[in-house]
Amino acid sequence: MTRLHGRLDYDHVAIVLALRTVGASVQSLADVGRGCPDLLVGWHGSNILMEIKSPGAHLTPAEKDWHEHWNVHVAIVRGVGDALRELGIE
Repeated sequence: MTRLHGRLDYDHVAIVLALRTVGASVQSLADVGRGCPDLLVGWHGSNILMEIKSPGAHLTPAEKDWHEHWNVHVAIVRGVGDALRELGIE
């Protein structure tokens, strides 16, 4: 059975709303699957990839593989505070 939509991780909606509130552009990539990060965030002329994880959760094997083979930093965020810190907002 093929999954049509990705599962949204802990705090996904709250993180997206917080990022948009501070002026970031946010595209959810949760439905892409195959280890692709959850969010593409546009901030001050840069794109930031974010993987949302519940506190204590670890990357899946597919996520580990994707992160290892992508040549750019992927931020792992565990809540709104982590996501905003990735933008330089404390």
